[in-house]
Amino acid sequence: MTRFDTDVLVIGSGPAGGTAALALATYGVRTVLATKYGWTANTPRAHITNQRAMEVLRDLGVEEQALAQGTPPELMGDTVLCTSLAGAEIGRIASWGTGDRSAAEYTAASPCHMIDLPQTYLEPILAANAAARGAKLRLDTEFLDFTQDSDGVTARLRDRVRGDEFTLRARYLIGADGARSRVAEQAGLPIAGQTGKAGSMNITFTADLSRYVAHRPSVLYWVMRPGAHLGGIGMGLVRMVRPWREWLLTWGYDIEQPPPEVDVAEATRLVRDLVGDEGLAVEITSTSLWTVNHNYATEYSRGRVFCAGDAVHRHPPSNGLGSNTSVQDAYNLAWKLAMVVRGEAGEGLLASYTAERAPVGRQVVDRANLSREQFGPIFETLGITGETDADGITAGLAACVAPDAEGARRRRLLEQAIELKHYEFNAHGVELDQRYASGAVLPDGAEPDSQRDAELFHRPTTLPGAKLPHVWLVGADGRRVSTLDLVGGGRWTVLTGLSGTAWPEAAAKAAAELGLDLRVVTIGAPAARDSYGDWTRVSALDEAGALLVRPDGYIAWRHPAADSQTAVTALLTALRSVLDRPGT
Repeated sequence: MTRFDTDVLVIGSGPAGGTAALALATYGVRTVLATKYGWTANTPRAHITNQRAMEVLRDLGVEEQALAQGTPPELMGDTVLCTSLAGAEIGRIASWGTGDRSAAEYTAASPCHMIDLPQTYLEPILAANAAARGAKLRLDTEFLDFTQDSDGVTARLRDRVRGDEFTLRARYLIGADGARSRVAEQAGLPIAGQTGKAGSMNITFTADLSRYVAHRPSVLYWVMRPGAHLGGIGMGLVRMVRPWREWLLTWGYDIEQPPPEVDVAEATRLVRDLVGDEGLAVEITSTSLWTVNHNYATEYSRGRVFCAGDAVHRHPPSNGLGSNTSVQDAYNLAWKLAMVVRGEAGEGLLASYTAERAPVGRQVVDRANLSREQFGPIFETLGITGETDADGITAGLAACVAPDAEGARRRRLLEQAIELKHYEFNAHGVELDQRYASGAVLPDGAEPDSQRDAELFHRPTTLPGAKLPHVWLVGADGRRVSTLDLVGGGRWTVLTGLSGTAWPEAAAKAAAELGLDLRVVTIGAPAARDSYGDWTRVSALDEAGALLVRPDGYIAWRHPAADSQTAVTALLTALRSVLDRPGT
């Protein structure tokens, strides 16, 4: 009998690795998380935390901790375009669903709202709760390589404190070890796209900038300065980490030249230049270099080895999709591994991980890179190129405010150029509407709504492959409860209406036959009253029909009204198919 040290070994403690360890531990799966570092992230890096990622944190029971650590939407505010924080303002973009046109749609779409939660705050929440729920954390433990066979994976690791090497045997291995993933490389995952499109540097610093920003709260202040074109966008960035004293500055360098060495003096000069205050008191806390990539894996697994996060999608931070996509990768994979480890599903279920997440990874990489390029029309309208000096920038801005026909023409073009940036800062469909097609989804032939822009707008639906729509119901205690709170938690759910009397019995029989933890939720019952009528409107589902909802809140299957025998047969057939449990 094969001995396993753990069921799942997770390499990496970032958003993907931390979420994987937390979810697996929550589901009762023996998990070891190994990271070569002494603790979690020491720089803020990713920070925008969108509604879908917050829904994942909510289901895993750590949403309140995230809210306590994050900056709320009202301080995320408008994205500001300017010549410096103290200089002329070019325009603003209402962002992250905080604008008058989008706030109602964002609020209606989810029980969760966006927050700004840098990795330095997110990762400890994930790791600490994973450990509290039983995951074993191995800090200062470097992954070296692995071998795998038909039963499991043997990883070779090095203890960086003791200096010795050792092996650990697991049923499955998750490589969440970042953009330079050793696991993905050794597994031979095919990576498409382009590496090293542009060079950038991050400078973290502390300074009291409240007099420049408190009256116009924002996460991102894009600054048009001479030389910024070297980063590939044409602007520098002053990013809020914590209001209004902790900051991160991003500036570009020519990737065709040797990487620059940025000392404290040069970093201080850049900060003061972008702020527009030569006497600003600044404390530089770190500097680092990174490259803009357009890479995505076309396969996310080989055998018993799976990869997630930056290991399989590498892109610029535009749209704020990086950590969010990483969290969702891990959440998608964890429940599937848990069911296979417990013997509730066949290994065929695991094939749905690549089928579902690889298209999402490519979409995110393409979208982030396109958003980066969509700054171009702003510069074209201002008549500014990469060689334009400070006087030329001033002249371009002056032409846009001139009280003549040419000025009017430029102002209309500038408005259109800024409007285009909603595809970066208000891409609600990209953020919330990741749709799946795989063996873990049984389509019913219906077509999705195509009347609204799929990138800009959330389109709730009960189509198989879509996330269960959020609406507010009223519970037995009179308090509101989200439909999303009635599913998830690592369990499958059959959701029906008051007229769907055949489905509770069908669910009980299916659960008994398959040895499955299968809950039933009846919309209209005292614990879930559709008091506002929103479920009837949004679901477009006959109340005698049923939805089969996966542990990740995605709809696997739906069925119209059925008699008792038909309901049992149809539900069993659906479950056997998605769980890779063939039988009569």
